[in-house]
Amino acid sequence: MPKPRIAVVSPFIDKRHGTERTVAECLQRLATDFEIHVYSNRVEDVDLETITWHWVPALPGPHLLGYFWWFAANHLWRWSDRWFRGIEPDVTFSPGINCLDADAILVHVVFARFRERMKQQLLFGMNPWKTWPQILHRRIYYWLIATLERRVYPRPEVPIVAVSAKTANDLSCFYARTSNVQIAHIGLDFDRFNPANRAALREGARRSLGLSGDQFVLLLIGNDWKSKGLPCVLEAAGQLGAASLRILVAGTGNPAPFESAIQRHGLAGRVRFLPPRADVEFYYAAADLYVSPTLEDAFALPPVEAMACGLPIITSRNNGGAEIVSSGEDGFILEDPSDFMALSDIVQNLMNNSELRQRVAAKAVSTAQKLTWEDTAELIRASWEQAPRLKRDSSLKK
Repeated sequence: MPKPRIAVVSPFIDKRHGTERTVAECLQRLATDFEIHVYSNRVEDVDLETITWHWVPALPGPHLLGYFWWFAANHLWRWSDRWFRGIEPDVTFSPGINCLDADAILVHVVFARFRERMKQQLLFGMNPWKTWPQILHRRIYYWLIATLERRVYPRPEVPIVAVSAKTANDLSCFYARTSNVQIAHIGLDFDRFNPANRAALREGARRSLGLSGDQFVLLLIGNDWKSKGLPCVLEAAGQLGAASLRILVAGTGNPAPFESAIQRHGLAGRVRFLPPRADVEFYYAAADLYVSPTLEDAFALPPVEAMACGLPIITSRNNGGAEIVSSGEDGFILEDPSDFMALSDIVQNLMNNSELRQRVAAKAVSTAQKLTWEDTAELIRASWEQAPRLKRDSSLKK
């Protein structure tokens, strides 16, 4: 019997980004049972001997223009393969909004919710005039994705896998999707993210970053530092006024919007902006506390990776990952992501109480170890098998 053929539509796949990592990990585990064709600009961290990659060229330039091109081009490439090469998929699978004809969808972010949460942050008057072109670009992009969501997500016959109960709730709230929705939390690579590996890397990581033994290090990882809660972290650090405190901010972004807060709170020289690393566990090893009072996140990967490494974490209720955390037991949840006074209190308590840090970290490891890629992959498999075309073909064969 031929394997069911799956067309996976994603701009890129790698193991350095949340959505894309989920796809990569699941393809790795499902490739033996399905004939998988990936339509993408680039594919990394996936064994190309187990899948077929159809390269769709990217268009350089602004992200918005690139997205318009990607959306049209992947349809054209798939149409061409279908009509001229006979590659007819049983299921078209899309992580997010990449096409209008998806038969099964993985949803991380509901942009209608994200756009609502970020409304105040994207007001021109709330941002320096030099950032206005970027603000306008984001506003148009978020509007476009939310508009396309209204075309795609309400279709009840299309199985949806949501990465958190928060995401599922957002689908219900904005698109009345309550049926045919499964929740699949992301998984973790426990060979990399574990307390023993963190301990082995710690001395070298701190030495490499010029950190002394008496410095207490906060870590935040992400690509949109504003939405990840960096302004709140800086305000909290300013309230603490602890000379031993250091803040590491890793990812891609522009530090300029945060310079005034850094200077105002006397944090110059104590906040470092660092590039992303493939071996992100290096940063977890160097840190004493992971802090990200995010404004909006479906299920942020860095906090749970930090938990698996035995690092205490503080996140916000607006992170879907908070639903696996018991505040005060295996991590801390900030109910209001802008409440820098509450954040400073938690940080100070952890700085001053090593026994509390150790107890919370130990429980965090136990919680994180429940998140496996095998469980995630099985729910992705179920969504493919429940997709209308494959389900119909299976019933006919019986």
